[in-house]
Amino acid sequence: MMIRKTLLSCALKKRATQLSAGSLMVLCLGTGAALVPLTVHAQNFESAQRQQLDSVVAVVNDGVIMRSELDDRIAQVEQQAAAQGGNLPPRNQLAQQVLERMVMDEIQLQMARRANLSVDDTELNRQLRSIAESNGMTLDQFADAVEADGITLADVREDVRREMLMRQVQQRQISQRVTVSDRDVERFLSQQPSQQQGQAFIEETRARHILVELTPTRNENQARARAEEARQRLQQGAEFASVAREYSDDRGSAMNGGDLGWVRPGQTVPAFEEAMTSLSPNQLSEPVRSQFGYHVIEVLERRRQDVTEESRREQVRQAIFQRRANEELQTWQREIREQAFVDIRL
Repeated sequence: MMIRKTLLSCALKKRATQLSAGSLMVLCLGTGAALVPLTVHAQNFESAQRQQLDSVVAVVNDGVIMRSELDDRIAQVEQQAAAQGGNLPPRNQLAQQVLERMVMDEIQLQMARRANLSVDDTELNRQLRSIAESNGMTLDQFADAVEADGITLADVREDVRREMLMRQVQQRQISQRVTVSDRDVERFLSQQPSQQQGQAFIEETRARHILVELTPTRNENQARARAEEARQRLQQGAEFASVAREYSDDRGSAMNGGDLGWVRPGQTVPAFEEAMTSLSPNQLSEPVRSQFGYHVIEVLERRRQDVTEESRREQVRQAIFQRRANEELQTWQREIREQAFVDIRL
């Protein structure tokens, strides 16, 4: 079994489709002991030649990203795309996209270090177990699977830890920028159908999606074409989870195969909610445009939840907050990218 076909995601494997910045690692090439001067010169020449192949491709504040890191990640992306039959942009364009994601991740990880954020082992193990279960495995089976493909569990743990650190940074920053007032809640409730006194029902939708973002190197037409390509793969019988891990730029849901869980009214941005509401269970949407890019949405099932009025108000508050936070996240990431010192040397 090729684990890259089923398990690789943005939070699973260093040097793969996860495009976060890696540890700042320079090639360390020792020459070793020599028996004769000629051997010394040959080894030193080889070492120097290999060192010249590595270089800094980006300076990000006080950190750097090395050519070896970038090349390694590009090679893994290409290998996975070949194994799954996916199409990639030209090499130079792919390198720019990969490097830009590495830059954004490095900025956020630097913020996490400055804030002394950490992820304890209990929380990390819980996330790893969730990833394993989303792939139909126990944690032990998951460890065996990744190691059988030449990936150490330690590498997987470190990548997931880094992803969780970035989420912590995002949550801390966005929570300071988003507020929901009682008036916001009242306004939302007033727009809903009247409910029996003391009893309220909320229709929830269990859905999953694939998001293709627009980037400086991926324009409107390219993003839509990539979303349509993902949709065609699904129509041809490919597993949604596998396609989501390959195509989706929403790394949080991509870790779980694109699954969004149970979604309530007002919890997603309007364009997404309108499209999701129009779908029947097990129906796949056309590419849907929102401010985040193009979504391919699938509705799995729906249910009506009976909640008390008090609980309903809190759920509405959380739904409004989540929608606004999703909108604010994109703005915040653009701001920190503009504020950071970034020197691209491709």
